[in-house]
Amino acid sequence: MTIIAHVKFSISNYFKNMSDLNKHFQPKNFSDKVALSFTKFLRLLADTFFKKRYGHRAVVLETVAAVPGMVAGMLLHLKSLRKIEDDKGWIKTLLDEAENERMHLMTFVHIAKPTAIERFIIMIAQFIFILTYAIIYLVSQRTAHRIVGYFEEEAVISYTEYLNELEAGTIPDQPAPEIAINYWNLPLHSTLKDVVRVIRDDEAGHRDVNHQFADLINRKKSKKNIASKDKIKEEKTEEILN
Repeated sequence: MTIIAHVKFSISNYFKNMSDLNKHFQPKNFSDKVALSFTKFLRLLADTFFKKRYGHRAVVLETVAAVPGMVAGMLLHLKSLRKIEDDKGWIKTLLDEAENERMHLMTFVHIAKPTAIERFIIMIAQFIFILTYAIIYLVSQRTAHRIVGYFEEEAVISYTEYLNELEAGTIPDQPAPEIAINYWNLPLHSTLKDVVRVIRDDEAGHRDVNHQFADLINRKKSKKNIASKDKIKEEKTEEILN
């Protein structure tokens, strides 16, 4: 099974089992712990600044969420050209993710109507995160994808909280914007609750994809390490025999 087919299979399985909304990847090594700590730190900043202003939180966070897929896709595109080798479907998957996150942003711009200050924050946050994520990706693709996996876990939690507030009536529901109805092919009478549900589903899919990418890179490195150790043993054996 190719990487892209494996990823699509995993996403389809997610939609068959909504209990996967609570899925959490337990960190297994130092790279995973760094990724989780980085994510928790950013979550703390978001909670402090936005509190329960979920619509405005989504506007800022979605502009950041759209960065990793585009940055990773671009870097892998250049790598594929440089090494003249197939990307195994990674580039399209990552660019599709970036486009999907961009549509989340376009949707919430219609819902939350960000202020001038929030638009300025968006510009600063995006600039900083583009540079930061590009450096992380160049240093460790595994850590970069794990960070996105954890980002998406937090996104699922945030959208679940948002949906709970909408269902409880704490936040008034409203008609879904036309851009959301067209993009997700929602019924014409759909509301904000329906939009939050489909976006949450998207985030869960991105979570699974990026955790799987990190796992694939980890397995690949493990195989290389084993092969390297075996080669060293063979060389030592030959030296002893000679």
